[in-house]
Amino acid sequence: MDQAERLRNVIKLKSREAQPNGARVLTVTSGKGGVGKSNVAVNMAVWLRKMHKRVIIFDADLGLANVEVMFGSVPQYNLSDLIYRGRSMREIITYGPMGIGFVSGGLGTAGLNNLSKDQIMYLVHSLAELNEMADVIIVDTGAGISDSVLEFVMASPEALMVCTPEPSSLTDAYSLLKALYRNPVFSPDKTKINVVANKVNSKEEGEAVFSKLDTVVRQFLKGDIHFLGMIPQDLEMEKAVRGQKIISIEKANAASSRAFQVLARNYMEHGHEEAVIHKGITQLIINFITRIGS
Repeated sequence: MDQAERLRNVIKLKSREAQPNGARVLTVTSGKGGVGKSNVAVNMAVWLRKMHKRVIIFDADLGLANVEVMFGSVPQYNLSDLIYRGRSMREIITYGPMGIGFVSGGLGTAGLNNLSKDQIMYLVHSLAELNEMADVIIVDTGAGISDSVLEFVMASPEALMVCTPEPSSLTDAYSLLKALYRNPVFSPDKTKINVVANKVNSKEEGEAVFSKLDTVVRQFLKGDIHFLGMIPQDLEMEKAVRGQKIISIEKANAASSRAFQVLARNYMEHGHEEAVIHKGITQLIINFITRIGS
């Protein structure tokens, strides 16, 4: 029996044990860097927290420091410490402003693929605790079209694609979507793709950004994406980013802050039809490991 078959056998067992009604999971991604992906993830977390939701951000990008910088704290532990050094899930969570939790990944795709049966069972069991500790888990992936990004998006029930009006951003966003739709294991009916237009000059420009992407996705991929909202160009947000601050905390009445509030509200009110019956981060990792073990 090879490693892939052992993985599948373990995952089949743990999948049956996974309980429904875990935390809602949103995977935030982008076709390229520099579009404000982590900024969107953190500010959405702030407004979800203001809506009295328990929020944890899960860093799915090995080496990513953006969220840490915005939180103003460096995680002492990560998933590697949980799996290899006996730390508990509660120990590896770093808490930032407003009690928003942050889990540093610390494991790449290869690391997950090389886990033993006992390590996988321990990871899945530990992640079940995370489901109990949060209402929403935001998975912050790397930018671009790496295998790990694609796998996390495919494993997630809901994804948020961040793009800007720049032609290169739209092109790269389409490239990521094309890679998803052309992957034989991607199930469009199981992953809802939301889009947020960032750094736009008006509501109309935001809608135009989505319309351009939506048109090519429908025409060439026969796919379906959804417009979650827009974030305007805002000097106050630019100052906050430069100062390594979170605009939704620093200036809640800024135009960008109010837009993030709308984005969070839209997410909670217009989510995946099956989001009410889900299995949280546990099922996402089960899906992820099953795919990379195939």
